[in-house]
Amino acid sequence: MTAFIEQPSTDLMYLEAINRWFSTFDDHVARCACPRASHQELLRQADEMKRLGLIARQQWRGLRQLADRSLQQALEGAR
Repeated sequence: MTAFIEQPSTDLMYLEAINRWFSTFDDHVARCACPRASHQELLRQADEMKRLGLIARQQWRGLRQLADRSLQQALEGAR
């Protein structure tokens, strides 16, 4: 007997990916401990969502801008 395995829908994949991105973004402890690594992870996740076609270029650019601003704030706070 062959089991039917349902593939996740694009909407579900989008929700999981964007939730994961914002969970990383909201992790203030990690961002303060290692701002550049946190920033790189946010960029990597945004790039992967765009590569998979889960987000459009405009949303990808917005996520990258948020990541850049959070890095700048973390670095300014570390001074």
